Amino acid sequence: MMQDDDGCDTDPDGYPRGRAAIRTTAMPADTNPAGDIFGGWLMAQMDLAAGNVAARRARGRCATVAVDSFTFHQPVKVGDEVSVFARILREGRSSMHLHVEAWRRLREAEDRQKVTQATFVFVALDDEGRPRPLPKPEAAGKP
Repeated sequence: MMQDDDGCDTDPDGYPRGRAAIRTTAMPADTNPAGDIFGGWLMAQMDLAAGNVAARRARGRCATVAVDSFTFHQPVKVGDEVSVFARILREGRSSMHLHVEAWRRLREAEDRQKVTQATFVFVALDDEGRPRPLPKPEAAGKP
């Protein structure tokens, strides 16, 4: 296993390990006045991806409670394919810290570049919206 400059696990080609939690195409409606994709749109995609991983691990409802260390490396352009990778860094009784990265691929190319990364914290919730313990990993089939 290799690590990139930010300490993230990568494959020999420098791409994140594992499968993308979300893959989408950046569209014109998602741009700012300069023609780049809004950072808020990208943040929302990352929250959705992290939420998918958190809900699968928790086997139920989860909520984002914190986001830390958002770093934007380069802009996303209209037509770029955006893949978002999320992996659990650590778990508490009811919480999960996830490392999330977004990567862009130009529409007509194979080369990919990391565009942003952040740490998201999610908490597993019960039916009343209160924190609940995470199920044991062997019962949950840890992602």
